[in-house]
Amino acid sequence: MKFGGTSVADLDRINHVADLVAEQARTSTGGVAVIVSAMAGETNRLVGLANGAAGSALVGEAFDDEYDVIVASGEQVTSGLLALALRRRGFRARSWLGWQMPMITNHVHGKARIEDIEGNGFPEAIASGEIAVVAGFQGRTEDGRITTLGRGGSDTSAVAVAAALNAARCDIYTDVDGVYTTDPRIVPKARRIDRISYEEMLEMASLGAKVLQTRSVELAMNHGVPIRVLSSFVDTGDQQNSGTLVCDEDEIMEKQVVSGIAYSRDEAKISLLGVSNHPGIAADIFSRLAAANINVDMIVQADSRGPETANMVFTCTERDSELAVSVLTDARDEIGFDRIVVDKDVAKVSVIGVGMRSHTGVAKTMFDALFAKGINIQVISTSEIKISVLIDSSYTELAVRALHSAYGLDTVS
Repeated sequence: MKFGGTSVADLDRINHVADLVAEQARTSTGGVAVIVSAMAGETNRLVGLANGAAGSALVGEAFDDEYDVIVASGEQVTSGLLALALRRRGFRARSWLGWQMPMITNHVHGKARIEDIEGNGFPEAIASGEIAVVAGFQGRTEDGRITTLGRGGSDTSAVAVAAALNAARCDIYTDVDGVYTTDPRIVPKARRIDRISYEEMLEMASLGAKVLQTRSVELAMNHGVPIRVLSSFVDTGDQQNSGTLVCDEDEIMEKQVVSGIAYSRDEAKISLLGVSNHPGIAADIFSRLAAANINVDMIVQADSRGPETANMVFTCTERDSELAVSVLTDARDEIGFDRIVVDKDVAKVSVIGVGMRSHTGVAKTMFDALFAKGINIQVISTSEIKISVLIDSSYTELAVRALHSAYGLDTVS
């Protein structure tokens, strides 16, 4: 069981979570592990303190290990409070921090990746009937330094623990009661999806849906861990009939052609104009960006007006755009380009569905729906189960509503 920051935002909510865990412990035939995030707003407060102490909003490599020590403390407080609440209800419970398990990660502070969970008596404690309350979001390196897994990292912690324990399921409790066909704040007719495949959820998470963190879905898919997304703000007795199960595609009887519409406003379009067009130029550009840990999404290359030159267009997150420009500007002489242009007033809108594999006309429906609303498409990217377009950010909500209707998701039962 994993509880996010809004679910443990204050002592009343922590007590409610304790009731949910207690009910699960009473009815479960096996052991229970609980992963918790920091209380809502606490991580932001700690980040502010760390940035203030370091004198920089970016912190930097010289400070990142101590930055992790600071921001990891929020989960430590929550895990201790929940363990106390469970003990008060008569259960054997104890908190486990990332370094105590230990959860071993690489050395990339601020966004470390999990490499192993060594155990150190952790599985045995759960098997004995003790409820383990794990501080999410954190781990440690082989040489004992505290690391954090990046925003949303507690989801990844939860799936990693579930995989290590060979758990029957990983229940992730949040402030919504499941995965919806799109954002209900934009489309009131959006419907909760009963079951969704790992592949679809991975695409939705990476394309802007905020319900689950991308790395947690990837980890669940790789280890075959079913995830159930639930709300922690409903009565305990309703939990068995709510939520969305993220599972293998073979476990879904009726597959929709399009399961959902996702969007992301955290986008920036970067155009390299007049790039020297020769073999290896793309490798040179994107290897430099990769070395700076910049995740590039859409990529388009087209001939430019000049001889033997091309225009290279790609997208990254808005927060990474300044670093991307800096990296490429520093290498301008080696790469060879005329100028660089950044557009942050863009959004990515995507349609996702495993049914695309066996149905034609999905792209036509998308383009027709956007054309009917006068929405211009700037960049297109596709995979086997998704189509994404980059558009002017002012048209985001209009595009989402138009596509939700175009694929009949308003009426899906």
